[in-house]
Amino acid sequence: MLTVNGLQAGNYVIATQAAGLDTVATADSAQKVVQKDLIDVLRKWKSKDKSDSVRVPKIRSGKPIFSLVPAGGYTLSSGLTGSLNANIAFYTSNPKTTNISSITTNFIYTEYKQMTIPVQANIWTRHNNYNFVVDWRFFKYPQDTYGLGMDSKISDATGLKYKHLRLHQTVLKKIGKSFFVGLGFAYDKRWQIMQTNKEEKLNQDIKDYGLGHKSSSVGPLVTVAYDSRTNSINPLKGFYSNVQFRPNMTALGSTNNWQAVVIDVRRYFNFPQGSQNTLAFWNYNWLTIGKPPYLDLPATGWDPTTNIGRGYIQGRFRSTNLLYFESEYRFALTKNGLFGGVLFANAQSVSDWPSKSFRRIAPAGGLGIRIKVNKTSGANIAIDYGFGMDGSRGLFVNLGEVF
Repeated sequence: MLTVNGLQAGNYVIATQAAGLDTVATADSAQKVVQKDLIDVLRKWKSKDKSDSVRVPKIRSGKPIFSLVPAGGYTLSSGLTGSLNANIAFYTSNPKTTNISSITTNFIYTEYKQMTIPVQANIWTRHNNYNFVVDWRFFKYPQDTYGLGMDSKISDATGLKYKHLRLHQTVLKKIGKSFFVGLGFAYDKRWQIMQTNKEEKLNQDIKDYGLGHKSSSVGPLVTVAYDSRTNSINPLKGFYSNVQFRPNMTALGSTNNWQAVVIDVRRYFNFPQGSQNTLAFWNYNWLTIGKPPYLDLPATGWDPTTNIGRGYIQGRFRSTNLLYFESEYRFALTKNGLFGGVLFANAQSVSDWPSKSFRRIAPAGGLGIRIKVNKTSGANIAIDYGFGMDGSRGLFVNLGEVF
């Protein structure tokens, strides 16, 4: 599965980045190493001056930092995939007291005529008093689904196609150091849901659970969060947790009354201390009560960043509850930060249906490379190859880290 999403993490020291510098102190030297990115490489290539000079950007409040990256890949679920990805990063106030904000959009089109157009924003006001989070997307999305629970097989695939409009927005208020509470509203509408297989080939789970030709899930969002990362685009260290409750109500237009709880916890360690390397951990739990529409059920790769389950096709495992854990080691390949690498491993489990018990785990792992797109904002191109069970595999491309 190819994914291109908002920016999350990376390779160099946040303290120096927040101060507007582009140097880091390496663990094996007292000398500061000048950082480079693709902009420096292109600038040097085009310039008549072939010296090893690099630009020294100055981060100022309100001054935007742009990244524009084309990407491509191939997966079993999408075929050949192309995308054009744009990100704007900026500070709304003093970088020493305010987190960096970002707005990301891209256009994704695949060989199998899947189309996604998202607009995602993470805006911090002065002194981080408020955090505005926006996730708007339109999907035109033919894709296979494999039924419910962990016993599904690749041969259980049933083709679906549908259109999906997602409008999620939340406002978080700072109530203590790194601690936030917030309210929001979520709207998910799917229509023109159709099965592309002949009736005799349909997955029995879909028949039993019910699919329908359209569905809506509408309701408020209640969020409690803690975020000690200096820069969510490129954290070297820090802690992030987010607990969100979403009650979907027929009174507001939902197909059914149902509730969801999502618990998202991430921890970053600078390891070894003083290096450009990061040891990161991610725990993501997605639980539901009631009867969500089939396409709203927790599923592989359908978290907000479409990143859980590297190594498996999007939608490979689906049920009423999902548990997920991932660890990743991010390391510099060059002292100037231009190239880096990652090793990752993850494990996921969805509950049986209708029993809701957890019996099996699907592990995966892989490796990847990182290319610094913009040293000032911390944006990387992330190219990973993941392996799962039963021959599952895929190429995963992101503008920014996976988590």
